Amino acid sequence: MKNQLLSILFLLTIAISLSAQRNTILDTDHLRSLQTIAMDDPLLPCVMDRQAWRVEIGFDEMSHEPHRYRYHIDHCEADWTPSEDLFESNYLAGLNDQLIEDYEKSFNTTQIYTHYALRLPNEQTNLLLSGNYRVTIYDEDDDEHAPLATAEFCLVDPVMHVALQVDGNTDIDFQRHHQQVAVDINYGVLRVTDPARELKTFVVQNRRQERTVAVQPNIRKAGGAEFTHQRSLIFPAGNECHKFELLDVHRVNLNVDNMRWFEPYFHATLYETRPQRSYVFEHDANGAYVMRNADNEDNETTCEYVYVHFRLKSEPLPGGPVYVQGLWCNNWPCEDYRMEYDEEEEEYRVAVLLKQGYYDYRFVQLEGEEVTQGRTDGDFFQTNNEYQVLVYYKEPGGRYDRLVGYARTKE
Repeated sequence: MKNQLLSILFLLTIAISLSAQRNTILDTDHLRSLQTIAMDDPLLPCVMDRQAWRVEIGFDEMSHEPHRYRYHIDHCEADWTPSEDLFESNYLAGLNDQLIEDYEKSFNTTQIYTHYALRLPNEQTNLLLSGNYRVTIYDEDDDEHAPLATAEFCLVDPVMHVALQVDGNTDIDFQRHHQQVAVDINYGVLRVTDPARELKTFVVQNRRQERTVAVQPNIRKAGGAEFTHQRSLIFPAGNECHKFELLDVHRVNLNVDNMRWFEPYFHATLYETRPQRSYVFEHDANGAYVMRNADNEDNETTCEYVYVHFRLKSEPLPGGPVYVQGLWCNNWPCEDYRMEYDEEEEEYRVAVLLKQGYYDYRFVQLEGEEVTQGRTDGDFFQTNNEYQVLVYYKEPGGRYDRLVGYARTKE
């Protein structure tokens, strides 16, 4: 069974951009609202200190029928391929493929569902090594044990000190449309003789797959290395995210134009948005989201599912198709979030079924394999973006990529 899971997930991993973490629902007909929460804070990236960590993986199965879901944990390399040189006992204390025993049926909701929650570490399972981890969910009653969902997180042993700097004065423009990142690494107690072979360093903007780059140091110094004036570390600056709240289905909320009931769902229509031509500061969560309702109690089982209608008022835009993007859809242009153009209303539209809560989102275009937002939301150097640096180390003869350095900042 494990070999089957690994072969399927290896094919999925090929499409994953470098070290970007993903929550992936494979059974989209039955599962929704997959979320991985680090340290009880849904807004935090899922990168935690190995000495003090906790993560909760939750999802909804859209019925009240009982299911026996199990989880399988794999250690992965820096590029999220499985760590083939490790035995399970090297990275896992306890037994793999345990049953998810924490589940509860929705209560007093128009759409029934059952919420399942997995908390790690727990009495059956703990993790022993730093690095990348993938959790695969499958149904015990399925003879093939096909993966239904995967969730990913990272554990770091912060041996190296990582400094991160972001500047709007870049090597290609001055305080206009881009931001440039510089990284300084101190090796600490680790002996690094060949950084090009022993280190794998990734820089990520806003936890986005297409904004994840692998870099090599261009300056070596005693006890460390620097990454400066590198073209790959110049990022389109983007713009602040749009946002809305669905806290109460019986009245309009933040940036909701109207709320209506059409059997069998509530429908929330957002205020129309137009392509951004200038920068306007606004606090956002860089694409993150929090599922909750107005009472903020028993959110996992009392929140409604609502069809959210997104609108981008514009003439037809040149270039590729337009998508709604956020962390809640893996920060990637998925077909379910592709907008269609309404010629009569002269706007792009899409309706998405979401669980109640607070959501950030942006409008992007997919042009080939490039995701852009210059024509939809604009690129402005003042934008408050989140950047992460992850440094992996494999010593000569090492068996896996250790995550030994991490830094996170917001411009």
